[in-house]
Amino acid sequence: MTRTQYYVAASIDGYIADADGRLDWLFQFNDAQGVTEHYTKFLSGVGALAMGAATYEFILAELREAWPYAGIPTWVFTHRELPGYPGADIRFTTEDVGAVHEQMVRAAGEKNIWLMGGGNLVAQFSKRGLLDELLLGVAPVILGGGIPLLPARLPGPLELQGITRFGQGMVELRYEIPRGAGGASGEPYPKSHNPG
Repeated sequence: MTRTQYYVAASIDGYIADADGRLDWLFQFNDAQGVTEHYTKFLSGVGALAMGAATYEFILAELREAWPYAGIPTWVFTHRELPGYPGADIRFTTEDVGAVHEQMVRAAGEKNIWLMGGGNLVAQFSKRGLLDELLLGVAPVILGGGIPLLPARLPGPLELQGITRFGQGMVELRYEIPRGAGGASGEPYPKSHNPG
């Protein structure tokens, strides 16, 4: 059965990027023991991807070789004209996440959907009850501000399904999102609490 997963890394204080939108603080953990193998296993179970325009542009700016998600249909939610990438299955959309989610489930087959990057897009999925799991990598740094993990409220408590330890103090917390989370109760935080 296809699961919709928010697979993301954050600082201890809950930010997925610093105030400038940078990830240098996170990249220092790329070589932590077990991280690469864990990521490779996760990616092998992904059948469809969703991301916002800012995440897509960040990936394009960081690319040094081929598109890293070859063979995985990728939906980019944007209201702007963005370039494609040779050999990548990129589908730009302005549609509602509910309609696109149905397309993604069909495309994923027996694999999962990865909601990548920006918490604002993930918040739209969660508010419609379309988020099944949060796979939260926690890096042992405190940023003091930046782009928040998820600028939406989820009724809880979330159900902890597992903890994976890596080298250099990195951990992953795997949470099940209770059925019914999101919907009308998934209201966003006040704008003043969303520096992203």
